[in-house]
Parts: sequence; structure tokens; C-alpha cells
Amino acid sequence: MDIAEELAGLDAAFDHTAVAAPRIRDLLPLYRDLLGGAYLGGGDNVVNGYRTLQLRYANGSKIELMEPLAGSSFFDSFFDLTRGRGGVHHLNFHVTDIEAAVDALRGRGYRLFGLNLAEPRWREVFLHPKEAHGVLVQLAQPGPRATEPVPSLDDLLAGRGRRGNGVPSP
Repeated sequence: MDIAEELAGLDAAFDHTAVAAPRIRDLLPLYRDLLGGAYLGGGDNVVNGYRTLQLRYANGSKIELMEPLAGSSFFDSFFDLTRGRGGVHHLNFHVTDIEAAVDALRGRGYRLFGLNLAEPRWREVFLHPKEAHGVLVQLAQPGPRATEPVPSLDDLLAGRGRRGNGVPSP
């Protein structure tokens, strides 16, 4: 059975690729300036210890750039694997029913981790890289979101983005 047959029924749609590095600033010359990504916004996840921003390209595809917040160990094992350089961290797919997706994957014997159904605006689970040929796959069900002003890129990098911690990016 190929992967398309195994995942049939999840109603998954590819949303973005996430790239992590010690500094988002080091990723911008390539992904924004050279490749033409338009800044969409971003913010901090202070609970897990990382900052993100998303870029959209002419065809509608997106890349999420990620960096650890000061003092965070969130990316330590990932950076160990990449010799400190970073790289593609995960692929994100949106699903219409995260609980049905989790049930289907568990029913097929896949190992899952990071299940979070508590946050209505973003419910997620991860498919272990050992189950996906070395790739971390995130399945997420986006929920209702209040309209918020998009911080400027300068404000985001200064730690004043959505849920910003006030500590500037390195």
C-alpha cells in the first residue's frame, strides 16, 4: 500500500513547510529577499520556546521560519542532528477533523506524539519521523481566530509579535 492509500480519508491538505535555524534573520536573505516570500505575520510560542513567521509566495505556497526563544531548549535535539545549522523542521497538513485523523492513524498503527486538543484555535498532532521516512509531519485543525493586527517584521523580530515575549531575536 502506498502512502496516498494509507492516508486516504484524512482529508489532509498541505499548508506549509517549516524551516528552523538558530536565527530567523539568517533565513530571511534567502526565503524573503532572493526567493520573494511576502511576510504574512508571526509570533512567539512562549510555552514551547520558539518564534515563527510565515512567508507566502506568488503561487500561494507558504514557508514558516522558526527560531528558539532565548534560553529555550525546544530545538536542541534538532540542532544536534543538523550540526547546529537547522533546516526543514516539519511539514504541515491541515485536516478538517483532527480527532478523526488521530483515530485513523492510530488504527493503522502509526506512532503519534504532541497531541494537543486544548487550544481551539490550533489543534494538532505529530506523526513521528520514524513513521514518515525521517520527516516530522504535523497535522493541524485550525479553528476560529479573532482578527488581529499583523505586527511588522521589525516588531516581530523585536519580540513584539503575537504573544511576543519582548526579547529581540538574535
